[in-house]
Amino acid sequence: MTQNRPPRGKPGRPGEKPRPDQRPDQRPDQRHDKPRHDRPRDDRPASENRLSLPGQSAGKPDRPQHGARPPGREHGYERGRGGGQPGRGPATPAGAVWLYGTHAVAAALKNPSRRFRRLVITDEAQASLAAECPQPWPIQPEITPRDKIDQLLGARQGSGIVHQGIALLTDQLTAPALLDALHRPGPVLVLDQIFDPRNVGALMRTAQAFGACAVIAQDRNAPEETGALAKAASGALETIPLLRTVNIARALIVLKSAEFWVVGLDGHAPTKLNGPSFGARRVALVLGSEGEGMRRLTRDTCDEICALAMPGGMESLNVSAAGAVALYEITRRG
Repeated sequence: MTQNRPPRGKPGRPGEKPRPDQRPDQRPDQRHDKPRHDRPRDDRPASENRLSLPGQSAGKPDRPQHGARPPGREHGYERGRGGGQPGRGPATPAGAVWLYGTHAVAAALKNPSRRFRRLVITDEAQASLAAECPQPWPIQPEITPRDKIDQLLGARQGSGIVHQGIALLTDQLTAPALLDALHRPGPVLVLDQIFDPRNVGALMRTAQAFGACAVIAQDRNAPEETGALAKAASGALETIPLLRTVNIARALIVLKSAEFWVVGLDGHAPTKLNGPSFGARRVALVLGSEGEGMRRLTRDTCDEICALAMPGGMESLNVSAAGAVALYEITRRG
């Protein structure tokens, strides 16, 4: 005897009526509607329909390598932890940075360690860039209206981004190991929790001017390589290594083992900084953040704590100005 069998598909929810385009034996979530705009419209897997950014392989999202910091501020944002409001532009590939301004871009184009992605420039800005970095450039320029460059960088009133009609998308630099950087001559500048990218850039410019071999900053509490930092450095980002360390105190111990004399700068110290007193010793100069100064462990690891001689009676200076005066004094040998 033939029995009435129920439909093979699972029944719908109680009280639910089938839609006109739904078979009686088909659940509502199994029906085949017309393709939606967020589904692939061809026969390729969904992963192959992704839009790939420059430097990414098609079909594979860009993942940070093991040990690399995740891409924190993308979509045209300034990637540093200080220095103004974030920009609003298209996504910036992980590990890349927009540099802007004539000096910063010209210095980057001369750096053989750089990997370039895009050079956007206004027609009238080509002459100023060529004056600092003669053509041919290592990457083909894209002649771009100024307002389009504003969009790429997120430049707007109050953002602090002054690009002069020139912007370069490039991979971030890979820093050498600390002991390798110490093969260069000169003192070392150590920054203990200095957050502002413009201060860090200005200190890098000063460090290069006075022949420092490297600048060391903490990995977490310091700005990443950004356009603002590079512009303030005025080309020094390409010529002096910016090293990052998890622990400043441990880095100072390594410097001591390499025969450096570690001097911390503190405006309240009784001893005044005196360059000739160091003789032939190599000096590592430590600067703390404005207001708080050096942290206790950093301070305790220094060989000596000194203050700047300021006969005019000012209590303190901006950290970038204090660093410039201190580096001059350290390199002064009488």
